[in-house]
Amino acid sequence: MNMQDLVTVDPPALSESRKRLRTSHACDVCRGRKIRCDGKRPCATCVASDQPCAYGSEASSRGKTDLVLDGVLRIEKALNQLNSTLAQHTHGPIPIHGANVASPATVPTSASPYIDSPPVTEAEPGRASHPNPRTSTTANNARNAQRNSFENAVLDSMHTSTTESVLSWHHFNIFPSLRNGYTSIFQLEQSRPVLPIKQSTIYPYVTPEDVNCILESFEHKVNFWYPTMSQRQIERTKLMLNSGVMFEDSVEACIALLTMALGCASQVTTDMEVGSSVSDQDAKRRASKRQMGDVYFDAALKKSYVAHLGVTSLSAQCLFFVGLYFAFLARPLQAWEYIGATAAKCMMLLSYPPDEASHDDRERIRRIFWACYILESDYIAELSAGPVSGISRIESSIPLPGTYNTHTNPTEEEQSSLYFLACISIRRLLNRVHQLLYASGTGAALDTARFPCIVAELQHQLDEWRNFLPPALSFIVDTHPTSNAASGFLRQRYLTCRSVIYRPYLMWLLSGSRGGNDDLNVSSPSQEARKNCKECLDACLMHILNIRGFPQTVLVDTWICSLSMACAMLILLAACRVPSLRSLIDPDVLIAGDHLKQLLLGWQRIVGGQGSPSVEQSIRIIHEADKFIRETYLPSPREDYTAPKRPNDSPASYDGSNYPRRQFQDIEKSILQ
Repeated sequence: MNMQDLVTVDPPALSESRKRLRTSHACDVCRGRKIRCDGKRPCATCVASDQPCAYGSEASSRGKTDLVLDGVLRIEKALNQLNSTLAQHTHGPIPIHGANVASPATVPTSASPYIDSPPVTEAEPGRASHPNPRTSTTANNARNAQRNSFENAVLDSMHTSTTESVLSWHHFNIFPSLRNGYTSIFQLEQSRPVLPIKQSTIYPYVTPEDVNCILESFEHKVNFWYPTMSQRQIERTKLMLNSGVMFEDSVEACIALLTMALGCASQVTTDMEVGSSVSDQDAKRRASKRQMGDVYFDAALKKSYVAHLGVTSLSAQCLFFVGLYFAFLARPLQAWEYIGATAAKCMMLLSYPPDEASHDDRERIRRIFWACYILESDYIAELSAGPVSGISRIESSIPLPGTYNTHTNPTEEEQSSLYFLACISIRRLLNRVHQLLYASGTGAALDTARFPCIVAELQHQLDEWRNFLPPALSFIVDTHPTSNAASGFLRQRYLTCRSVIYRPYLMWLLSGSRGGNDDLNVSSPSQEARKNCKECLDACLMHILNIRGFPQTVLVDTWICSLSMACAMLILLAACRVPSLRSLIDPDVLIAGDHLKQLLLGWQRIVGGQGSPSVEQSIRIIHEADKFIRETYLPSPREDYTAPKRPNDSPASYDGSNYPRRQFQDIEKSILQ
């Protein structure tokens, strides 16, 4: 069963529920999207989006989920067409939608076929470096690997779009303090003390009401983002917790403990995007929930061996939940290890489906597969030399999520399914962006003859994804708060993808600068090239200003978020040092650093526990980049200049002001020393 089963509406049942049908004055597409139609045949909307224009005699019986799925499938079709074209024209210009870009494509490739932004191998010892590939591949192997990555949304190892790769650009040589004392992310995380395990376990005393409250928090948060647990399973978990059988060493008992741990974690991270102050009492409540979650996790970790020994959908779910809690603890290497183990079980069960597997078993394993695909891709985006499970190389053959009763409220269940589908789609697109533009040896980002067409098509696909989001998940691309945290998180994904898509234009223009004296020594960039460079810079800045304490970001993605924000600050700094590019950056860049430091330090203070050293290093890089941005953006402050204030969407944004500024300064001082 696939996503079509989730979104299919039974026409007879629907028609019986309607008492009256209206005559159509808009085409079916405009009616479904609830937008104005000009009534032409075809209408302007259908012409612009290249869709068949039809006028029905009755109101469409297709639900909004049908339309979302149609949009996703059409994007997939367009991506496959793009991939086929790229496979045939690997070394030449590509005729793609929106490719009328009069910019780097017009520069003779013989002059400078590759950009002067430094390859990562030029990094000096002790600086951020990108590991060299372990083995060389033949041309045939490279072509075969590329063909496979076209069929699947693969993010291969050794790509060149990590934060460490950006930090190694030669443009930062004049800012030595950015790299002083820098330690690679892997070494920082590898050198951390192991998570201590208590010799004896004393379970917290909880009433049935407490259990209900914690499981409800799990359902509305963790099970909304990664809807892998059915209502039937949640009810069984509740009975198990209330009856005390969690003392057994079984997969079910381990899952029950992990569900409680993640439920407590979601209570710790809730309401952090709201600007209400956190009182001392509330801070103590969050600390208590954190300690309770750690106790449940400690107990579950002792039982997790049973999940390693079994090959079932429940054992895969158990390992997946362990990985999620390690993500909450900001321990990326351990989270990655458990996500990889989960992915291995998923691939085994999908390759050899048990004959006796129930519908819930089959749907559970598919959903866990897609959740692993998202999370593993997130980690590979920053730790590009790490081993991959291979899950992305079969993703095109795995059905999308189908019907699964995950929530008591049908509306919330539908929104969760649509949100999960939207996250899968944007992650697949992000992987294609990284692979097409930044894959080691084959990426087009450094080839001024190839990347403009690819960038234009990828941006078209990104806009298509955004246009087909359902109203409850839609967002406006600005710095105002979204209507809900799910929309806010998706907007952050959109801005990340947009900045990475347009980054080759910034790299191309930076390659023409020498010593920051302007002005570009390559042939004069066209207005289109400058416009697209500004798209990258605007996306980076909005990505920074729009980050808030979304529960999913704080619980699962704090580590990834800190690196992504450090990368965005570095890109803005690189542009700031070139006068002609500096003029493309909005003055709000002067508040970006403070905004990020307040958020990241605030999250660490409220969530508690041992902080991640790589998160602390990211905060230090953000601090240094912010200092240099202030120095270069306004080298001669004007008397009439007033520094911009943070966009006052603060009633719905968490800015860390819940604690005295002095406490933040103390934390910051300890990190920056």
